Amino acid sequence: MFLKSLLDKNPDFVETVVALHQAGAIPANSYALDLDAMAANTAHLMGEARALGLTVYAMTKQVGRAPGALKAISGAGVNGYVAVDMACARPIAALGHNLGHLGHLVQVPTAETSEAVTMQPDYWTVFSPNKAAEVSAAAARSGRVQNLLVRVFAPGDDFYPGHEGGVPLDELPGMLDHISGLPEVRFAGLTTFPALLFDPDSSGGRTTPNLATLGRAAEMAQRHFGGDGPTPLQINAPGTTSTAVLAQLAEAGATQVEPGHGLTGTTPLHAVRDLPEQPAACYVSEVAHIHQGTPFCYGGGLYIDPVFGDYQPTAVVAHDPSEAATKPMPVDMPDPATIDYYAKLRPESGRTVSEGDTVVFGFRIQAFVTRAFVVGVAGVRSGAASVAGIWDVMGNPVAWKGKR
Repeated sequence: MFLKSLLDKNPDFVETVVALHQAGAIPANSYALDLDAMAANTAHLMGEARALGLTVYAMTKQVGRAPGALKAISGAGVNGYVAVDMACARPIAALGHNLGHLGHLVQVPTAETSEAVTMQPDYWTVFSPNKAAEVSAAAARSGRVQNLLVRVFAPGDDFYPGHEGGVPLDELPGMLDHISGLPEVRFAGLTTFPALLFDPDSSGGRTTPNLATLGRAAEMAQRHFGGDGPTPLQINAPGTTSTAVLAQLAEAGATQVEPGHGLTGTTPLHAVRDLPEQPAACYVSEVAHIHQGTPFCYGGGLYIDPVFGDYQPTAVVAHDPSEAATKPMPVDMPDPATIDYYAKLRPESGRTVSEGDTVVFGFRIQAFVTRAFVVGVAGVRSGAASVAGIWDVMGNPVAWKGKR
């Protein structure tokens, strides 16, 4: 769904990726990132966010917590990072970046709570009284006061399957009393997910019932504390975040936003609208072999974030950069229940495909759930592009020794 946007708005990136892969500088099974485009996207978003008084915590699971990507994003002025889980928090903290938000979407496991406190997150989301008590005990041992966000929900709120969790709205007063009675923790605000979703009818973002629940929860908290509560009350409202929806979220009461795909120009809105952010990510593969006339390309990172449901994926197949503008060809992706060793290419009659050809996809990536490489590319528009780094999806450097 994002290949057309990639070819229309950032064709130099596609040509560069083909050239670097053909030179042996980018391995097959890689998510390539245009670091300059990511920095520009982040800077534009930050300008809008500051004007609206929003705090921005960037999500980097999609790009595998790649150090080069974090450096580009930080250089553009984000307030810090949100960690989807402890595996995400570790490289963020180890690289010296500010950990802005922890515990949401994934609660911190009991045995890792003490480690998490040492990372000094700005905010820590809890779903239950027990999790608040665990943070309190760890914070007390470290001598640090930790700000807590409470995830709330009400009947009718939206959840992705498997993402359910939080404190029922009618139990919020009891939760606030519980936190007030714990040492070294402080109630700081509220959160939900998703606060915003793609609306295919308007090609824009629609607020979910969860956002109205946050509003009601904020009113309850203010009444509960009688004016003695946190000031300002933090309202963390992630989901489908890009420059295009910041004003919508701010108007609904959000104080914190958490762009991820917005920084690579790959939110659902970017697939159907011309937005300020440039597409800055693609998946790079290679024709591995041809079996009875059918070309196969390497997998390992063929996880397509199913935000659009089923559709026909296509890919650019090129032997050199001059072929990057050739018509993309359909691809038969492996079934999600199988291991993605390969995908099948379906060239039209008369099209020649050779082993070793570069294959470039433009789907919406989620690097952290794959076994792919992450490659930072710098200088795409300078005429002297280079690979700035190669990492695994945990953000660890890879000693790549490929050569053509």
